[in-house]
Amino acid sequence: METPDLHNLPINPNPPSIMHIDLNSCFATIEQQANKHLRGKPVLIAAYDSPRGCVVAPSKEAKKAGIKVGNRVLEARLIAPNAVVRTPDTALIRDAHVKFNKICRDYSPNVVPKSIDELVIDFAGMDYYLKDRSLTEIAQEIKGRIQKEVGEWVTCSVGISTNRFLAKVAASYQKPDGLVVIDQTNILKIYSTMELTDLPYIKYKNQARLKEAGIFTIADFLQADAEVLKARVFESVNGYAWYKRIRGWEVDAIEFARKSFGQDYMLQKVTRDPKVLAQILLKLCEKMGRRLRRHGNVAYRIHTSCIFVDRTWWHQQKKFRSPMYTTLELFRAAQYILDLRPDEIKKIAKISVSCYDLAPSKSSQISLFEDAENKMRKVSDALDEINNRYGEFVITPAAMMSMDKTVVDQIAFGAVKEIQDLYESYS
Repeated sequence: METPDLHNLPINPNPPSIMHIDLNSCFATIEQQANKHLRGKPVLIAAYDSPRGCVVAPSKEAKKAGIKVGNRVLEARLIAPNAVVRTPDTALIRDAHVKFNKICRDYSPNVVPKSIDELVIDFAGMDYYLKDRSLTEIAQEIKGRIQKEVGEWVTCSVGISTNRFLAKVAASYQKPDGLVVIDQTNILKIYSTMELTDLPYIKYKNQARLKEAGIFTIADFLQADAEVLKARVFESVNGYAWYKRIRGWEVDAIEFARKSFGQDYMLQKVTRDPKVLAQILLKLCEKMGRRLRRHGNVAYRIHTSCIFVDRTWWHQQKKFRSPMYTTLELFRAAQYILDLRPDEIKKIAKISVSCYDLAPSKSSQISLFEDAENKMRKVSDALDEINNRYGEFVITPAAMMSMDKTVVDQIAFGAVKEIQDLYESYS
């Protein structure tokens, strides 16, 4: 990373051009939107509704009662005995995300999903669009459209600033349903009300490193020398990035090229049954394969891993001579690797598969003498088109029939690339 002279770098004086929008208590609020009788009640969205299930999204009411993300369902019920526990309704969440994404793209072509419930809109270079109204006015309009088009029970917090980092800080500053602008006129005042761990990405490990360098407050952080942050705190060029980031200069607007596609699944019930594992792996390969094909790629390498019930981890990868494109090609390679695991008697708690060494897929002309491989790839493309139009898994391999209870459909909060694929598939 090339860094200019960082001595006495000022707080960014430019007008804010970045907007960060965060749907409040997204999973739980969307559930309340769909089910009016749940509104105003503490609702918990948990990975599984069993006592040991982990709460992934408490509603605003549940948060007020003291329930936090990561609590077990059993713990949450002790805090709020009247809490309603639901598992994620992935169809509702996907639909809400697509509507949310479409609303934001009406205001700028530069929209970047950060998670299933967070988007960043970049208005840089759009002076012509901002001539007659401010970003605050646009934010108010977006908030109104979200309640009109996504749901009247759905609220969002909006942050506006000069870089992505401060826009995220602003969006978190007055939750829920906030609208905050941070610029050179108020940044010091806002920082004075926050702790180090209130900053995004500064957790207890980084806080400890900062304190070791004599940095106890955000004011200390701002006064720290760039070389100190690089050499003593972050021990990398990342220290320079932090020096600029907290002053409102953009260092995070980097889009990396796609290098892989992957899926993973935490089993509801641990197992070593080869039939069940094969079914799970097949479904993961189908989801991974659809994303691979949507981007016009083939893969030459497969990585498969699993976490066993005793929390040990095994993984293996292999490069194949022939490119893989269809779900069946990916599945055969992934299953071959999974069968190499040494501890077949151990029960598996989590399974993951990814494909990489990507290359563009080459379309071929229809021929009377077309080989079986190309025919299967054309069939695979046709099935993808049907599923894209009518919904995931409308048409599936026979081995995946009746798998809804074996492999529960899940959606990730922060799988940004997968979220972008989701929007493109629905557009």
